[in-house]
Amino acid sequence: MNVEDAESILVRWIREKPRTSYASYGYDVYVPSVIRWHLGEQLPGVERQIRELSGDFYDAAWELCRRGIMRPGVRSSGLQATEDGSAGNGYSVTPFGRQWADESDRDDFVPTEPQRFAQMLKPHSARFGPSFQERAQEAVRCYGAHTYLACCTMCGAAAEAILLAAAVAKLGEEKTLAEYAGARGRSRVQTSLLAHVPEPIRQEFNNLSVLLKYWRDSAAHGRPANIADNEAYTSLALLLRLAQFVDEHWDRLVGTA
Repeated sequence: MNVEDAESILVRWIREKPRTSYASYGYDVYVPSVIRWHLGEQLPGVERQIRELSGDFYDAAWELCRRGIMRPGVRSSGLQATEDGSAGNGYSVTPFGRQWADESDRDDFVPTEPQRFAQMLKPHSARFGPSFQERAQEAVRCYGAHTYLACCTMCGAAAEAILLAAAVAKLGEEKTLAEYAGARGRSRVQTSLLAHVPEPIRQEFNNLSVLLKYWRDSAAHGRPANIADNEAYTSLALLLRLAQFVDEHWDRLVGTA
């Protein structure tokens, strides 16, 4: 069990609204009852297990509160509150949280909890720098909040951070930034980076980056972008794959082998 596992269980509870014999008092989410439901049956030592798991569930509940999906307290005035609930066990789902829960179930399969996503980025952020780390983290937080347009924009920005990091390693910082600052700068930098690179690597880099560029450019214009869950989900997957691909082929891309 970790914080992301606990968050996934809380999200399931919110979506499924299971009927159980466990008390929830005036709360939508009463953490001890959620843990009992997760354990599935009254096992010997269940109270000890609740205590052991509660820290991860409290952290997960705070993350859902921070994202506006839940808030501490009872659903409305006059409902039964408990001292234990007020101490951190009782939460209610916000109007945004209800809409969020009804919109999609894909969040269960995307690492939207920042600590887990940071672990996935760790092998790549050291090479691509803090600009990549910052924008990638913003992208996944935007996905978690269902702000899909912002998610695609940040994925495109993180992809440019990868491009710039590789180009600087190959061409030097001064030349790269001079090209990047000019007309069609991103395209010119990418062309310079991929010069004399084997065709399969060039083609795969272009394939992985084309949709990220399209969605970022689309987001930058004033017209409706019509970006939704599918585009944002694909954008996150492409960003991660691009980071993996460039890391795997770094020497060939920057011309050191």
